[in-house]
Amino acid sequence: MRQTKVAPYVRTLSTPWRSCLVMFCASAMMFEPKAAAQEPNVSIEPRVRPSRAHQDPGDQRHASIRVNSQLVLIPVTVTDSQNRFVTGLEKEQFKLYEGKSEQVITHFASEDAPVSIGFVFDCSGSMGDKLTKSREAVAQLLRTANPDDEFSLVEFNNRAELVIPFTGRSEEIQNRLTFTQSKGRTALLDAIYLSMNEMRHARNPRKALVIISDGGDNSSRYTMSEIKDRVRESDVQIYAVGIFEPLGFQDRTSEESGGPMLLAQIAEESGGQLFETKSVNEIPVITSTISPALGNQYLLGYSPSECRNDGKYHRVHLKVLKPKGWPSLRAYWRLGYYAPMH
Repeated sequence: MRQTKVAPYVRTLSTPWRSCLVMFCASAMMFEPKAAAQEPNVSIEPRVRPSRAHQDPGDQRHASIRVNSQLVLIPVTVTDSQNRFVTGLEKEQFKLYEGKSEQVITHFASEDAPVSIGFVFDCSGSMGDKLTKSREAVAQLLRTANPDDEFSLVEFNNRAELVIPFTGRSEEIQNRLTFTQSKGRTALLDAIYLSMNEMRHARNPRKALVIISDGGDNSSRYTMSEIKDRVRESDVQIYAVGIFEPLGFQDRTSEESGGPMLLAQIAEESGGQLFETKSVNEIPVITSTISPALGNQYLLGYSPSECRNDGKYHRVHLKVLKPKGWPSLRAYWRLGYYAPMH
């Protein structure tokens, strides 16, 4: 910034002008109003910080907060013998147990709430001619989704990649899948881990992964036990569409042979489901059943009768008391939770 040089200019003034300038400044000081002397005398005392002994225990600014109650939320899906989703059940028809102790259900809801859905899409070399039907499957689920749902997309072959973070624009998912090509190996476990990390940015309380894959894992850094622990720590339900070759298929690798068990264990642990098929034509049909599964859920909540902040995993068991005259029912629920540490 340019600076104005005042001092040299003043020195160029003639002696009479400098005398006038000095006399003017002196006069201004003599007639300056004494406003400061008329100001009232104000005394400001600093607020005394209360001691810890006298602090309000409910004051959340206190550095040490102790939680004496804990709410565990268990999402539940109920189907009949023909795998149709059952709605209209009441709270009294559910029994929740932690270990062997029955719990009091204090929270119950069954509305169609928005969901944050993470797609985990297999584009490994073995997918080949299955990609077209797999794209149709995702498109089918997007068409039937809640308008307030949001979506993310992780693709995987040799490695997993988050190609679209969470967005409410479903067309972004479809446009991306249009250019997906089949190549490489299968890093399924890495893809699940990456998609679950993206769930930290989800805006909806209800969260789900939809996995579309044709086999097991042969290229991941993460192990099955690590993924199962990650699933237990989260509140994400996992639905998998497994496109498996017949057992006697000669080109089926050992990893592909273990695919059904791998996906089944992960889905069961989360309270979701594995849908198996041996025909690519069934893929869109299967996916169309996942949307109702997300929309027709019950949410049960309870505060454990024995609140243990031990950081350990606690198993949860559920029973559904079917109304008289109803067919047999099957329930899918989150199998447990990790208690917080002290």
